Amino acid sequence: MVEFLVSAALVFAVLFVAEGLISGLFRLFGVYAIVDERTCHVYVLFGRVIGVLDKPGLSLLWTRLGPAALIVNWLGKRHVLDLRLDQRYLRSLPVNSEEGAPMGIGVWYEMFISDPIAFLFKNTDPQGSLAANVSNATIRSLSNLPLSEMLETRHQMSQAVRAEVSPKSIEWGYKLGSVYIRKVHFRDSNMIKQIEEKVVNRLRQVTSAIKQDGTNQVSIITSTAEREAAIEFAKAKAMRPKIVGEALRIISADPEVTKAVFDVLEVENLLEGKVKVTLLPQQGDLLAQMSAVAGHSG
Repeated sequence: MVEFLVSAALVFAVLFVAEGLISGLFRLFGVYAIVDERTCHVYVLFGRVIGVLDKPGLSLLWTRLGPAALIVNWLGKRHVLDLRLDQRYLRSLPVNSEEGAPMGIGVWYEMFISDPIAFLFKNTDPQGSLAANVSNATIRSLSNLPLSEMLETRHQMSQAVRAEVSPKSIEWGYKLGSVYIRKVHFRDSNMIKQIEEKVVNRLRQVTSAIKQDGTNQVSIITSTAEREAAIEFAKAKAMRPKIVGEALRIISADPEVTKAVFDVLEVENLLEGKVKVTLLPQQGDLLAQMSAVAGHSG
């Protein structure tokens, strides 16, 4: 059993090494090539493009390149290009508005390789050239626009930049995708401070106006309420004599009731005045009584 396991391990090791060597020799002599997803292989031999593999999977080079596949990996060169969508952002491109305000514009754009041969041989730096082209197109297309349009119409500005850049980028094998103006800002710090001060002052004015309008509304409501209250109190005061007179008229119809009411009113007045009241008997001689009181006291 031990001998079997040792033999199996040796066979596995030999096959593993042999598989690597055989696959390496096959690739070296151009028997096959493996193309990954969204990649492209360009084979160049003696300064001439002899084949382009852009379909993912296993490809037999002898059937695609012919006899040149045997020596292309030795005497030629293979370029592996990434066909995936790429993105880039250009920050604060200098642009002046129609009013002369120094503005900065941030441009975001997408690009991908559409022609591998043109990408390799028509431009030594297609990415840098495309970035420079987008920058120049942005400055040329968006300069001297009214400031209000720069701040409000980003979609139209993006379309204008893309329309100018796309034809040139196709010649380089680098196709331009979406273009979007992401940011529009002021580049002059003094202008930014002035705008901030104006905004703050405007906010203060609006706040003061709101407060004053609220105070005026409260004053109007208060004065209206006081006027209506004064009118109602005046009406009530004017109706009091009428009500009292009507009550007295009804009371005066009965003499006894009238005498009783006036007696009660007189007593109330005396009590409210807080004066001393001396009670005298209805019959008898007041002087004799006072003399009797004085004799007893002596």
